Amino acid sequence: MPLDPRLQMLLDEAKALGHPPAHELTPEEARVHRVEMMARFVPMPEYADVWVEEGMIAAEGRKIRVKAYSAGGDGLVPVVVFFHGGGWVAGTLETHDPYCRALAKEAGVLVVSVDYRLAPEHKFPAGLEDCLAATEWVLAHAGELGADASRVMVGGDSAGGTLATVVALLLRDKGVTGLAGQILLYPAAAYYDPPTASYLENALGYGLTRLGMMWFWDHYLNDKSEGKDFRAAPLLADSLAGLPRAFVVTAEYDVLRDEGQAYAKRLAKAGVEVTEVFAEGMNHGFAASVNEFPFLPQAKEMLRRVAEWVKAGG
Repeated sequence: MPLDPRLQMLLDEAKALGHPPAHELTPEEARVHRVEMMARFVPMPEYADVWVEEGMIAAEGRKIRVKAYSAGGDGLVPVVVFFHGGGWVAGTLETHDPYCRALAKEAGVLVVSVDYRLAPEHKFPAGLEDCLAATEWVLAHAGELGADASRVMVGGDSAGGTLATVVALLLRDKGVTGLAGQILLYPAAAYYDPPTASYLENALGYGLTRLGMMWFWDHYLNDKSEGKDFRAAPLLADSLAGLPRAFVVTAEYDVLRDEGQAYAKRLAKAGVEVTEVFAEGMNHGFAASVNEFPFLPQAKEMLRRVAEWVKAGG
């Protein structure tokens, strides 16, 4: 179907701001750009009452900053260890604060958002190591957080979705049990070379561009050979058997559409319970756009579906 006209309006407004495309920016400029884009929207008042606390997780000689979000609830609640998007370069805890607040309230979960190390200052696999360490810490300490250790999930959008897929794979390979699910919002599951059909069809004009995604990959990896490492490109994993159930979202006008769909199909073929949602008329990034709820009802609807999926697993 055509690009949703409300989404087109938002893209046109962003274009009118006159920012250069991501691949023409420095990492520092890209981070400033992301903050400025977030400042365009008024915070959603229905999530203002979510409890938020910042803390540090000690892991392997370093400390990892996290933010915990909770809307309360009786008894031990599920927990989602969340990894923000931003191409491994530009996202922060703050850019995804609205989504974490909304997820905590709508799904009735404790969200632990992880401030993993960013590229290019910290290249692959530094950020992944932080995400893995934080998830293992939550699995071990869930009860102390008022959460149910048997209902710990990982989740993320875009690059964060990639990190969530790989954390699930690495925990399985290490024999760590207890992970109950994975929420994968349009993850990057494969390296950009060779390009998929969606990389070519959606190369320009829909937010995330082909050149932008290549720019993110080039900052993330030490060299192109790492694009063959399943820890960077999880579609290359030898087996996806034994992974927890997954909720996978792909969008029609997204360069990452095809690889996300291929990953969901491989999960199902490996015997993993998969809920795959294809968002017609949407682009990369729409599902985590909480502050766009008044303009983009599909974003609110996708959050509702994620929340229902989380509750159904309990």
